[in-house]
Amino acid sequence: MFEAEVELEKKSSSIGPLLLVLALLFVIVGSIGYFFYQSRIGLSSQEATAVVNEYLDSKGPAIVHFHAGNVMPSVDEKPRDPHYKLLEKAGIVTLKPTVGGGTYVVVTPAGQREFSELPGFKKFKNTDGTETYVAPLAQRKLVSLSKVTMVSPSIAKVEFSWKWEPTRLGEVFDLNSTAIKTFNTWDRGTLVQKYGADYYHATPTQEALNLVKTDKGWKISTE
Repeated sequence: MFEAEVELEKKSSSIGPLLLVLALLFVIVGSIGYFFYQSRIGLSSQEATAVVNEYLDSKGPAIVHFHAGNVMPSVDEKPRDPHYKLLEKAGIVTLKPTVGGGTYVVVTPAGQREFSELPGFKKFKNTDGTETYVAPLAQRKLVSLSKVTMVSPSIAKVEFSWKWEPTRLGEVFDLNSTAIKTFNTWDRGTLVQKYGADYYHATPTQEALNLVKTDKGWKISTE
């Protein structure tokens, strides 16, 4: 009887480590399987699209700003800069020199109609009696998601392309527009650097974002 109990105890002691090894192996295999499973389903194309659209919207539209009224040259506003000339060519404003080196800027009826139909347009009064006009020229729009790569179950890389969607005023500020082509190189450079001119019908731009999964969903990584 005693020998049988000893033998049973030996078998039990050998089974214990084996079960522990098997359990550990199960955990490792399960973790690897979970990683690959999450890598495949971790970030859906719908979720990626939503994050990318939010990112593009956060960058805001390309805009042009100018003043109407008796506009005097200052550090913040230069009525002789080329965007005023371009707006005049487009029939948006009329320009007339005033005493003291200023320019009297009047928004035409056609310009008023244009702005009234322009989503995101803003106008406000200034202390000097002029009015500031801020008009959107174009908004970034997603073209396609090129690739979604899961780096880990909670980190993903999203590659995508976007293009400009110009407003009617944005078409005037397109660098290929007939009006802009009449400007010299210096004025075209100023329009690009300060007043929103761009190639609004160019080939879509390629970009990539690193996303991280949080308790509130997928967000752009700040690291």
